[in-house]
Amino acid sequence: MKFLYILLIFLPAAIIGELAGLSAPLLFLFSSLAIIPLAGLMGKSTDVIASFCGQRIGGLLNATFGNATELIIAFVAMKAGMFDVVKASLAGSVIGNILLVLGMSMLAGGLKYKTQRFNKHSINITSSMLLLAVLGLAIPAIFTHTVPESSLTTRFEGLSVIVAILMLLVYIMQFVFSFVTHRSLYEETLTSGEEEPPSMRLSVAIGLLIASTICIAVLSEIFVGTVEPMADSIGLSRTFVGIILVPIIGNAAEHSSAVLMAIKNKMNAAVEIALGSSLQIILFVVPVLVLLSLCFTPMSIVFTPFELVSVAAAVIIADRVSSDGESNWLEGLQLVIVYLIIGAAFFFV
Repeated sequence: MKFLYILLIFLPAAIIGELAGLSAPLLFLFSSLAIIPLAGLMGKSTDVIASFCGQRIGGLLNATFGNATELIIAFVAMKAGMFDVVKASLAGSVIGNILLVLGMSMLAGGLKYKTQRFNKHSINITSSMLLLAVLGLAIPAIFTHTVPESSLTTRFEGLSVIVAILMLLVYIMQFVFSFVTHRSLYEETLTSGEEEPPSMRLSVAIGLLIASTICIAVLSEIFVGTVEPMADSIGLSRTFVGIILVPIIGNAAEHSSAVLMAIKNKMNAAVEIALGSSLQIILFVVPVLVLLSLCFTPMSIVFTPFELVSVAAAVIIADRVSSDGESNWLEGLQLVIVYLIIGAAFFFV
């Protein structure tokens, strides 16, 4: 993953380019390439801080900052009123984590090891939570098609807020379950692999986390401002940019970490990165954005039918693939192929 840090040269390039008035496609490219290593630094510093804080607080920190890059980008886009791009990027993150990240991990690990095993008990719980989360997203969408349009405006926002609060509640209760009442189910996952000493001091890690967060916030302003003009100039739809390009940029460091874990035969970690990150997007990032939007222009929790079907299909496939606690390269290839099919469909939207 160290090679990603070379891309930090695009950080000053993006800022200078914004001041110099560079074209939207170039600014989009520079800011995208700069966000990738910054997201990796944010994840690495969070891991170091978590190692100093103990398992329970560390797990909470990792969960909170695991998708911080996507949250920052989505928040900036939401403030700009780009709700379609925000929702597409969130749906794309879930689809990408489950199909692309998990698929590439199983494929890469399966090419080195005939069969890889992981803790199916903890993964099955995560899969069940994902199914519940998708149901939470589906109810508001079904509601919009069964209620007369004249009454949607007032009742719509209330439903979105209620669903967001309940999803956050389930997200919090998950930590009580995994770290308190049913901790034994996660012992294999929590203790798998060798404990590595922290790679930096705590003060350095905290400083790095703050610096990378500020830089990502600045770059997100540049990035979001170039999405629409860039998409128009090269003939891409905003939906495709949101559902494919934005999640890949925000998750690139995490993607590479999961694949590296699989190659090292640490499938517990790889599967948890993919499924846990998807669960966090639906149960934490989406509700937080809905609640934050109340301070600006309220954003509903309703996704388009195609986005919802794609997310549901990805979750069902993940549940099926991970239910036996084993993986191989063919299962990984199947997941990647499904991702490419969905990506091709969104290209023509």
